[in-house]
Amino acid sequence: MAKILIAYFSRTGTTEKMANYIAEGVRFTGSEAVLKKISQLKEEGDLEGYDGYIFGCPTYHRDMTNNFKTFLFLAEKAGLEGKAAGAFGAYTHSGDAPQVIADTMEYVLKMKLVSLGSFKALEAKLKSDDPETLKACQDYGKAVAEMAG
Repeated sequence: MAKILIAYFSRTGTTEKMANYIAEGVRFTGSEAVLKKISQLKEEGDLEGYDGYIFGCPTYHRDMTNNFKTFLFLAEKAGLEGKAAGAFGAYTHSGDAPQVIADTMEYVLKMKLVSLGSFKALEAKLKSDDPETLKACQDYGKAVAEMAG
């Protein structure tokens, strides 16, 4: 059984809602999902002990938020190389943050990124429990847990 950390920042609650559905997908595989806001992760030791990592942040002015950039510097010090990884985030316009986070996880942190094609389903602005978006979040959680396990 894999243990997956879902670390996220949410401004309006939409990215947090997505994180919860991703956690459901992780649990569908029998793995453990641990949800934490990035404000709860203050030192690299807080990132130890997980088999996979899924990071989420909304797109804000075509980028991730500044606090999430700081979090990624912390993750860089945590030695996550080779770990299963995924990225997601809500948006209203451009949806750039999840791809930037994914690129950082893959190319800077040297993690094994789960690819399920386009990020659009995982970047979607969650509207009234849209079944397609919810299923995409659950499927993504399952895929990362399966890669990690």
